[in-house]
Amino acid sequence: MHKMLVSILAGVVFIATPMIAHSADATKETEANNTPKNLPLEEIRRFSEVFDRIKKSYVEPVSDGKLLEDAVRGMLEGLDPHSSYLAPQEYSELQIQTSGQFGGVGIEISQEEGVIRVITPIDDTPASEAGIKPGDLIIKIDGKIIQSIGVEEAIGLMRGKPGSEIVLTIVRDEQPEPFELKLKRALINVTSVRSRFLEPQLGYVRISQFQHQSATDLKKILVEMQLDKPLKGLVLDLRNNPGGVLRGAVDVTDAFVNEGVIVSTKGRLASSRMSFEATEQMSVAQIPIVVLINGGSASASEIVAGALQDKKRAIIMGTSSFGKGSVQTVLQLSEERAIKLTTARYYTPSGRSIQAKGIDPDIVVEQVRIKTKKRLSTIKEKDLDGHLESTEKSEDAIVSSTLIESDFQLYEALNLLKGLVLVGAAK
Repeated sequence: MHKMLVSILAGVVFIATPMIAHSADATKETEANNTPKNLPLEEIRRFSEVFDRIKKSYVEPVSDGKLLEDAVRGMLEGLDPHSSYLAPQEYSELQIQTSGQFGGVGIEISQEEGVIRVITPIDDTPASEAGIKPGDLIIKIDGKIIQSIGVEEAIGLMRGKPGSEIVLTIVRDEQPEPFELKLKRALINVTSVRSRFLEPQLGYVRISQFQHQSATDLKKILVEMQLDKPLKGLVLDLRNNPGGVLRGAVDVTDAFVNEGVIVSTKGRLASSRMSFEATEQMSVAQIPIVVLINGGSASASEIVAGALQDKKRAIIMGTSSFGKGSVQTVLQLSEERAIKLTTARYYTPSGRSIQAKGIDPDIVVEQVRIKTKKRLSTIKEKDLDGHLESTEKSEDAIVSSTLIESDFQLYEALNLLKGLVLVGAAK
C-alpha cells in the first residue's frame, strides 16, 4: 500500500512528517486523474531511441536499472527544486531526519541552477559554530566539486559518523575568493524551541525549525515563563527557520490566535485541498507580539508569520522571507524507495500565495553592525557623597547592554515591544 506523507519543507527535506496518512484510495485518485487519454507515442519513441543508443554506444556498459532510475530522477528534478526521487540511501536519510537526530554538520541547503546554497545553519551545531551563513554557496565537499550532484546526494556527503572531519569550500558574496572551512561532524540533536527573558515580563522565544513536538514545547515554555507573573509582551524569532512540519506550524500559530483559518492548501487532488482552523484556547493573553523574519525564514515559518500578520495579531519585523509556498507529498513506492512530489500551494488566511514572493515585514530592519559611541562619563546623584538611597527596588534587565551590537534586529524588536506595552498600558 502506498503511503502519502504531507509536509511543508524548505528547499530540502529536513523533517518529513507522517502528518496526514492516506489510504490506497488516495493513490487511485492520483492515478485516475493522471491517466492519459492518448499516449504520447512520439515522446515514448524518442525515449526508447535514447535508451537504446546509450545502451549500445556509451563508453562503458550501463545497466537497464540505472538508466531507468536516472530517468525517473530526471523527471522529478525537472519539475521544480523540491520534487525528487528518493533512492534507498536518500529515503533512509529522510527517515533519519524525521527522528530529529543524525550525524552531520547541521546545515539546511537548497539547489539553485546546479549550485548548493545554504538556507541556514542549525543553531548550536558545527555549521553555526564555524560561522557558515545563509546565502553561502558550497562548491566542494572534501575537495570534490559538487555542481549539479543534487541536494540529496550533497546531504549524504555531509552526513557521517560523529567526530569525523569534513572540509567545505565556500563562496561568499562579500569575499572575493573561495575559502575552506574544516568542520567536525557531531550528533545533531535539534532543540527547536528556546526561550529567555529580555526584560522582566518581556519574553523571547526562538523556534529554529518546526518539529512534531514544537508546539507542545512552546506551550510548556509559555506556561513556565508565566509562573510568577504574566507576560506583557513577546518576541517570536523565526529568523533562519527553514520550515519543517506543517502541523507544528499550525499548532504554534494556534497558541496565539483563537479563531479563523490559519492556513489552507490547494492542489489538483481533492486530498491536497485542506484548511486548518484555530481553536478557542490560547497559550497567552492578547499581549503585543513582534515576529522576526529574514531571508532564511521559509515554508512553515512563513505560514506562522503570514497568519499572524493577516490576523493583525503580531507586527512582523526584519527582512523579506524566503518565499517557499508549496507543499510536498512523499509517496512511498516500496519499502526502500519513494518520490517527493510538489502537490499543492499553501495560502495565508487572507488568501495570499507567497510562492516565490515571501512575507514582507511590516517594519523593515536590516541586520546591521552597530558600534556604540563611547561618551564621557557624567556625574549623577548616585555618585555624590552622602546621597540618599532610593526607596525603590529596581529589577535589572536580563538583556545584555551589548544587544545593540550583537543583534540589532532583536534590539529594535525589543524597543518596539516596549513601546507597544507602554501604549497598551496607557489605554
